[in-house]
Parts: sequence; structure tokens; C-alpha cells
Amino acid sequence: MNRALTRTPAVTTPAPAASYDDLVTRVLDGEFGPDPRTRRIAVAFSTRQAVRHEGRSGGYRNEVLSLRLDAAVGSCAVEPGALPDAAVEDCVGADIARLLEHPLRPVRVAALDAYLMQVLPHTPAHGARPWSLPAGSSLRKSRARARAVTGLLDTPPGARVLVVGVVNSLLEALRTRGMSYVPCDLKGGTTEWGEAVRTDALAELERCDAVLASGMTLGNGSFEPLRDHALRHNKPLVMFAQTGSAVLPRFLGSGVSAVCAEPYPFFWLDGGPGSIHRYRDRASGAAR
Repeated sequence: MNRALTRTPAVTTPAPAASYDDLVTRVLDGEFGPDPRTRRIAVAFSTRQAVRHEGRSGGYRNEVLSLRLDAAVGSCAVEPGALPDAAVEDCVGADIARLLEHPLRPVRVAALDAYLMQVLPHTPAHGARPWSLPAGSSLRKSRARARAVTGLLDTPPGARVLVVGVVNSLLEALRTRGMSYVPCDLKGGTTEWGEAVRTDALAELERCDAVLASGMTLGNGSFEPLRDHALRHNKPLVMFAQTGSAVLPRFLGSGVSAVCAEPYPFFWLDGGPGSIHRYRDRASGAAR
């Protein structure tokens, strides 16, 4: 066998970002590729979804803003109904640099995601490892994604995981592994198993040993406090990201220990087979 054909490509990614603002500054300075003032959004759209999986007692809704930059699509989830209709029209034809200064945070995040998706796509050369999702129902695919996400948690038995952004399939996967967790979501409510959902993630950090957080934290402004806490306390922080799937890998080694990146189109949009991309901080070992 030609061993060169099976060699893992060398990882060539920029140094980790020191903060979200640092990452934006470096993008505007052209550190990652073409001048963002020369890159314009051709298509902007929002995706709305309502779902109740078979066998589950409750359902949920999603709304996502997506911006297309050539072949790349960047996304940011928003609370359903919170995105003004004019926001989509604002983005069409606008350059990335202008959108990075847009008054709406979801627009800024989606624009940054689109740019980084174009210049640092999810490939092994940039540190990504593909993970296949099977064809089937949305519940089957949700459970498969949950196994990929929770498999990035390196925590000892008995560790308590703070889950920021409640997804019942993720909680189910943690329960299957015998792990304890504290569910947290701005919406509050209860989990599928009747557990109270906390609404203040930052108040729960001190009593948890690891954090599993949604990319939606980029859109609501809670990512930086989570990242800073994980960095200062050397605490595992694993991100599952439809929002900012190309943004969050830039923080590996700077508070983020692993990322499960899922760019548009998301698993809930298609019943066919798909793939997501797993990253791990190289200092903590390669993704399994």
C-alpha cells in the first residue's frame, strides 16, 4: 500500500483567537485571507422549523439566519420571531466588513461565520475530522449527532456537566453514559425527564466540572464568559455548533477544548445521510 495515500494532512490553522473581539479584529486586518471589504453576501435567508419527535412529550422551534458567500454559508440561530424581516434585506449585497459592524449581533455572527467558512472550510487540513450521520428520521439523526457531540467530552466518572442549550437527545446520550448534568436554557421549562431547566448558566459554572454549550451562545452574548471561565479554571468546554460552526474552532486552545461543527444544511432539513465535523484541541489529543 502506498502509505502516502493514507497520511493525515498537516493541520495548518492560524493561532487561537484570544477573544471574540480579537478574532473579528484579525479578520478585518486580513490575517485569514481576502480583505473582507471585498467579499459581498450574495444571498441571505432565514430558516424556520417546528418539531416534535415521535415518542417525545414536547417540541421546539428553531429560526436561523444564514448568509451565503460564494459556496460558503454562515449561520446564526435566533429566538423565533426575534429577527426583523429587514435584517435579511440589509445583508444582501453588503460586504463582510460592514456586516461585522451591523447593530444586530446575529448578523455579525453569521457574517463572520460565512467569511471563515470560505477561508477555513471544514477539512482535515484545517483540523476537522468528518463524522457521518445516517439517513432516517429527524430523531434518528438527532441521536447520532448527540453521540458525536458527547463523545468529545473527556470527563471522569461522576463528573457533572453543565449543558447550555437544552437538546433532549444530548441529555439522553449523557444519561446513557451515566453522566450527571445541569440543564440550562434561557427558555427555562423542564427536560423530557421532568428536570427543571436553569436559566442562568453563569450561576451554575462553579459547581460543574465540564461545559457542553450550543453555538447559540455566540448569538446571545454568553459565549465569552463561558470561554473565559473554562480557560481560567482549565475546565473542558465542548461546543456543538450550527451557529458559528466555522467560528468556534478558532478558539481551540483558548478555552474551547473541542467543537462539533455542523454547517448548513442542518440534520433536521434532510432525511438523507449527512456529515458533521469534529475538532479537538491538539494539546488534548486527536478526536476519536
